[in-house]
Amino acid sequence: MTQATRAIVHRAVGGVLSVMAFGVLGLVSAHAAEPGNGDLEIVPVTKNVYMIPGDGGNVVVQVGVDGVVLVNAGAADGADRLLATIRKITPLPIRYIINTDGDPGSTGGNSAIAAAGQSLYNPPLGPGAAIMAYSSVLARVAQTPGFPDSGWPTQAYMSPQYSLIINSEPIITRYEPAAHSDGDSFVMFRKSDVIAAGNVFDLDHFPMIDLEHGGSIKGEIAALNDLLQLAIAPAPLVYDYADNGTQVIPAHGRICEQWEVVDYRDMVVIITDTIADMMKRHMTLDQIEKADPTKAYEARYGSTTGPWTTNMFVEAVYKSLQAANSKKR
Repeated sequence: MTQATRAIVHRAVGGVLSVMAFGVLGLVSAHAAEPGNGDLEIVPVTKNVYMIPGDGGNVVVQVGVDGVVLVNAGAADGADRLLATIRKITPLPIRYIINTDGDPGSTGGNSAIAAAGQSLYNPPLGPGAAIMAYSSVLARVAQTPGFPDSGWPTQAYMSPQYSLIINSEPIITRYEPAAHSDGDSFVMFRKSDVIAAGNVFDLDHFPMIDLEHGGSIKGEIAALNDLLQLAIAPAPLVYDYADNGTQVIPAHGRICEQWEVVDYRDMVVIITDTIADMMKRHMTLDQIEKADPTKAYEARYGSTTGPWTTNMFVEAVYKSLQAANSKKR
């Protein structure tokens, strides 16, 4: 059973097949697309919000009478597949791309996806859909060799929070400083009660702390605590789809509820406190890695290969705490 099928079954038990809600308007498809022949999966989240597990990570799609809002644009080499998948949901124009950070898996498809869209502004800020992100994301992509300027954010905000209303729904982007990186934002669909958490929350592995681009373990924990303040737990007795609480969409992995963010936050705090205690006992990084402070969680989040391994996470926590301790002196 695919993730899309499980999502439909779960919502049917709650009493509502939410994906049929916009069928009367003919704006969206009334079913989840099963992946096949290399297609991407479409996972219904609420009646007008979908998740597409794309080539660079989960992409969130909000649809309404004004058009389409995307959270992230996936990797550059997956832009054509992503765009084709969006067109299975709706033919309406893409109006906004909101980047949760400056990683290639979030911004890589910006140029191609934005070019296929159309801004709501008249006159438009530029050709294609508007691209929104925190200002440090703009600085990062502008400094990335070969990154097309047509994929740069056209609306770069510097305030802790930025909001807009589209498709009759308030959308709030909330900046989380020095977490996974220096450009992380949560994107909240307030009426739908959905939060796109970006790389701050990733079910595939231990959180990636990008020290090179301003990330820190303390900022990561602070961001997860903020996410818990924003997310609402499900009702004790779920009689209706609306009682399911906030749906939290991680960078990779399934749609989550608030309690799963609690588990993830607690895991990060426990490991961080363990490494901090080892550092107080003057253990070196090599000694800490051999002591295996992540052992209890490795079966779920650990990896010895790939772009983000367990040892890379331990090293990032160690160096982040080391830098924080140096500042205190």
